[in-house]
Formats: sequence, C-alpha cells, structure tokens
Amino acid sequence: MKNHSEVEAAGEALAAFVLRHPRLFVITGAGVSTDSGIPDYRDANGQWKRSPPVQHGDFMASFDVRKRYWARALIGFKALGSAQVGGAHRVLAALEARGFIEMLVTQNVDRLHQRAGSKRVIDLHGRADTVSCMRCGYSMMRYAIHAEMARMNPRFAAMDAAHAPDGDADLETDFSSFRVYDCPRCGGVLKPDVVYYGDVVPQERRLKAQAALARASGVLAVGTSLMVFSGYRFCREAHALGLPVASLSLGVTRADHLLSHQWRAPLTPVLAHALARLDERNAVAAP
Repeated sequence: MKNHSEVEAAGEALAAFVLRHPRLFVITGAGVSTDSGIPDYRDANGQWKRSPPVQHGDFMASFDVRKRYWARALIGFKALGSAQVGGAHRVLAALEARGFIEMLVTQNVDRLHQRAGSKRVIDLHGRADTVSCMRCGYSMMRYAIHAEMARMNPRFAAMDAAHAPDGDADLETDFSSFRVYDCPRCGGVLKPDVVYYGDVVPQERRLKAQAALARASGVLAVGTSLMVFSGYRFCREAHALGLPVASLSLGVTRADHLLSHQWRAPLTPVLAHALARLDERNAVAAP
C-alpha cells in the first residue's frame, strides 16, 4: 500500500497528464471493479491467480464444460449481480462529464461504468447480464436463465463457494447431474454475451474503438495488466500514432515498454486526488 504522499504525488502527476492530453482514450480492466467485490484474474506480476477462464471452443463443443460453467455461475454470478459502483467508476464518470474522456473502452463485462454515469463506453468484451442463442439469436436476461436453472437444479442452487472473476465460483464437485437450460425457441446453446478466451472482439466494436483512438490526444490504462491482446492492441496502436500512453495499476503491464507515464498505486485514491486537483484548477481559472 502506498503512503499518503506517494498517492498525492501520483494524483498530481495524473492531473497534469489529463490537462496536457484532455481528450483521453481510457482502457479499464478488472482492477477498477475489485472494490465492488468482483475478483480479478491476475496478480501484480500479471500472472494468473487461478486457472484460466473457459475457452470459447470448449464451451461450444462440450456439454460437460457447459454443465460445469452454469453450475458454478449459479453461485458466482451473485457477485456481479449485487456489485455496486465503486470509487474508480465514479471518478472516471466525473472526468467524462468534465469533458476529459473521448472514449472509455472497458475489458470488464459488469456494466458498472454505465451505472456510474459514463456514457462514452465501449464494452470491448461484451456484457455478462444478457445471454443469446448461438443458433437462432434468441436473447434473454441473465437473471432469467439463472432462475430457470436454479429451479431445475435445486441441489446446486443451494451450494456455496468463493466467488471468482466474471461471475464464476471456485466450486469443484460432480457436475454430471446438472441440467442445462437451452434455448426455449430452438433448443440451441445459450451463451452469455461475452467474448470468451479464444473468441474475437466483433469487428464493429473494434473499429468504433479505433476511430475513437484516432480522435484522442492520449491514452490512460486504469486497473489493467493489458495481458489480453484485445486491450493491449490499442496501446500499441497509440504508440505507433505518437500518442502518450499512461498506466495506473497496482502491478506490471504488457505495455510497460510503451508507457510514457506509469503509476503503480491504488486506483481510487489517486483518481480522486487527480479529480480534486483538476476541479481546483478549474475553479481558480473561472472568472
């Protein structure tokens, strides 16, 4: 944990960065939501804290994988469903409201940025609160499919386990008896509207983000190790465009060699201090 003076110094430096580059392309990751009770995937060295998440191909090809996924989700999704907006979400929404953010691209699927009031948001990896049929496109809310599977599997619904990232849970048991709820329209596979590992970000979403990057004056990565290429690619593209790239996180990032500024410090205190400094300077400058 950084001491007060280090947090203040990082906040001052971040405020100066925002003032120099007032049209920010912001990339956020799991670190902005840990204060909301949603676990993250990686440690300060960028290494997995637990087994990697389910692969898209495995989810689609294996009924057993889907059984395990949905059984664990009955428990783990409670962390996402009950999560409240945190301080980092609020400060980033405030920075947007003050005109400092061109676009916020989040790798998270919890929709907490939108709940905090951010409007210029691209959910790079989709959203976890809706599901769609992979055959016919039928869509439904996530809570509805959980209600159906809880009714079909009361024994599993009564289980408990530690929550894991993105609505998963650290549950290990015999999943063979779990009953999966399939598409009520065509019987196809229902899958959360999330880009799983091994899948690709939809082109339209990627192009929208790249267009925003072209309008930006700088990049700020917050709470992300950038180990996943879908987020890292924007730092690489920004560097090629000659844009400054800054990072606020607790550990290393894949883009460390591209960074013009790096603050390894707690997110919310640094962001809050930076916002306070920006507001003070704006008040002084006002007639």
